[in-house]
Amino acid sequence: MKVKRIVANIHTENIAAAKAFYQDVLGMDLLMDHGWLATYGSNQTMQTQLSIASEGGAGTPVPDLSIEVDDLDEALQRCTAAAITPEYGPVSEPWGVRRFFVRDPFGRLINILVHL
Repeated sequence: MKVKRIVANIHTENIAAAKAFYQDVLGMDLLMDHGWLATYGSNQTMQTQLSIASEGGAGTPVPDLSIEVDDLDEALQRCTAAAITPEYGPVSEPWGVRRFFVRDPFGRLINILVHL
């Protein structure tokens, strides 16, 4: 048996609030919309990963999600334009990533990063 995919599920009563952050700011595609569930993603092939952590690195809290992007400056600019203020960073970390943390509309701590 092999794990084929891992899907993060975030509870909310306001499904539509996800669009402003996950689609408009991060540029994710709406892959499925059943009204009670909206799935955002990409058609790119990605590695299946699950991280278990005691901290988020550099003494930060463990983020709920980590989202790797191809252009961190653009992601930061989109967050700023949407009045989303980083809670940490942007900062280049000694383990080879540049990142910042923001909260999504549901209060989840999101680690947005790019590998250096």
